[in-house]
Amino acid sequence: MSKKILIVEDELIIAADLARILKKNNWNPVATCISADEALEEIELLSPDMVLIDINLRGEKQGTDIANYLLEKDTIPYVFITSLSDKLTLDEVKKTRPMGYIIKPFKPETIISTIEIAFSNHKHRKLDPVRNSETPVSDVPFKLRKVTDHIANNLDKKLVVKELAKMTDWQHHHFIRNFKRYIGSTPYQYILEQKISKAKLLLTETDLPISTIAYDLGFQSHSNFSVTFQKNVGTNAENYRRTFKSR
Repeated sequence: MSKKILIVEDELIIAADLARILKKNNWNPVATCISADEALEEIELLSPDMVLIDINLRGEKQGTDIANYLLEKDTIPYVFITSLSDKLTLDEVKKTRPMGYIIKPFKPETIISTIEIAFSNHKHRKLDPVRNSETPVSDVPFKLRKVTDHIANNLDKKLVVKELAKMTDWQHHHFIRNFKRYIGSTPYQYILEQKISKAKLLLTETDLPISTIAYDLGFQSHSNFSVTFQKNVGTNAENYRRTFKSR
C-alpha cells in the first residue's frame, strides 16, 4: 500500500506540482490543505504517513503550529517546504524538530530524497540515541542498530539472516521477532528496502549502467534486479532514471 502524504500549501500551483511528484514516486497525495486549521482536521481524519508543510498559510495559524501539534503527537513525520530561510525562521522551525527542510524553488529529486530519508529516520528513530537522547535506549535497540549498520555497509554482499542473528547472540526466531518489533519489517524485507533505496539514489545521482548497479547491490543478475525494482517501485529502472535523474 502506498504511503499517504498530506500536502499543506496555500499556493495551489505548487501544491499540484508536489502532488505530481508524489504520484510519480508511487506515494499517495491524500489531500491538499491551504490553512493550518484545515490541515489539523485532515490529520485526524486521514491519519497520513507524512505531512509536507509550508510555513506561511492562510488564516491566523502557521505551519509551525501544525508542526508543534505533530511533535506532541509523535507518530507522524513532517517536512517543511518553504521559501523562508532567514535565521529567525530557522530558529523557530528547529524547535519543532522536523524531519526535513526544503527551500523553494525545489527540484523533484530533492523532494523525493528528503521524503525517503524522513521516512527512514522516523522508522528507525528509536535506534538512534542521538535523535532520541531523552529516552534511554535499551539493549535490544542497540543490538539491532549494530545489525542495521552492518546491512547499510554491506549491501553489495549476500546478507544471510542467520548470520545477522549471530551478531545479536539471539536465537534465530527471537532475532526475527525482535527485528520486526523494533524495525517494523522482517530482516529480509528491510534488506530489500535498503537495496531499492540505494538503487534509486544511484539511478538518479550517477551514470552507472543499470547492470553495474544491480551487481553492486548484490543482485544475481540484471534481470533479477529489474524484476525486483519493478515490483517494489511500480516502474522499471530505466523509466525511473529518465524521470528523476538530476539535470
